[in-house]
Amino acid sequence: MKDVIIKEHIFNHSIDKVWDAISKEVEISNWFIKADFKAEKGYSYSFKSEGENCTEINGVVKEANPYTLIYTWVVQNTNVETLVKWMLKETAEGTSLYLEHSGISNYSGDTAVQMFTGFNGGWDNCVSELSKYLMEEVHAG
Repeated sequence: MKDVIIKEHIFNHSIDKVWDAISKEVEISNWFIKADFKAEKGYSYSFKSEGENCTEINGVVKEANPYTLIYTWVVQNTNVETLVKWMLKETAEGTSLYLEHSGISNYSGDTAVQMFTGFNGGWDNCVSELSKYLMEEVHAG
């Protein structure tokens, strides 16, 4: 089974605007999910969805250097740790985003396949929502 989800996207926004959107608690809470988050190595964060079938995500920030953010990702009621990595680079068009979610094969059997499918669609939605946020809310383009 595939173990790594990769998403790449070019934003026509400055690298600092994109960095702030993925690393600041208030901005993450606006476009992604309600967050208790600090882009500081060692910070224990939580993402809390609202809704009936939503599950909390917890983890620890492993690296937070401009413009790389890496954190563990643990879905509530599991003991499986995966890793999320965001990397930004300035380009002629604006900012290149590389997003990687790895370690999904740490889930057992069919659960790994279900998680991979769910995470893959979730990250597609995430990149789309980030793009909308940058265009509509930040007016950064």
